[in-house]
Amino acid sequence: MTPDAALDYIESLTHATSQEALWDMHIEMMAQFGFDRLIYGYTGFRTDASLGDMDDFTILSNHDPEFLDAFLGDGLYFNGPMMRWCLVNTGACSWRWVEEQRMAGLLSKTELAVIEFNARMGVNAGYSISFPTVSSRSKGALAMAARAGLSQDDVEEIWQDHGRFIELSSQIAHLKILSLPYEHPSRALTDRQREVLEWVGDGKTIQDIATLMNRRPATVEKHLRLAREALNVETTAQALLKASFLKQIYKPDN
Repeated sequence: MTPDAALDYIESLTHATSQEALWDMHIEMMAQFGFDRLIYGYTGFRTDASLGDMDDFTILSNHDPEFLDAFLGDGLYFNGPMMRWCLVNTGACSWRWVEEQRMAGLLSKTELAVIEFNARMGVNAGYSISFPTVSSRSKGALAMAARAGLSQDDVEEIWQDHGRFIELSSQIAHLKILSLPYEHPSRALTDRQREVLEWVGDGKTIQDIATLMNRRPATVEKHLRLAREALNVETTAQALLKASFLKQIYKPDN
């Protein structure tokens, strides 16, 4: 890749106005380097014992549904060796590390089961990137599986030649994703719910909001109740915080 082509791609990432458009661009670019199956995950609700409610994750992937149903739906991701690495490290890691851990007898039975599942699904060679974070509550990572026919040795050669660009562009994609609204179907707010939460965030009372929206206070309270239900929280303060994490309020103009 020429320097101009690399700059053009970085510029296109920064100009993306939706997660869908950005993700499609990154899938296409990474496939040019031999990584044809990607899975990106981010949580802002991590604790010492959990990564939070999976419904609140930002997850983007072009893996086959069969793979995702088991890897995500059955919770295999949580026991993956590379997940363990990503949770305590930042930067890029070759999947050769997994084999080294296996040979040294350092993998648990559940981790070995994930490796066996990946092998059956043709997910054998690749790299993972764990993104830096400033909060212990958040974590983002990208797993990149190499296309069929590429060995880990092949992947290492690709990374030696292009790893710096792949890691940098993935980091920029990650940061851009964090700036864009994430509308999980089970967590999406309506325009009215979003509006009343924005007014709450500005310090307005129920009566203030009713006047500003030309609605009855009971209608405003209804929108707040439905927003709490959509976000699966108990209080309006929690709804405001969660909606902010999910970029569901103060949305950028497209």
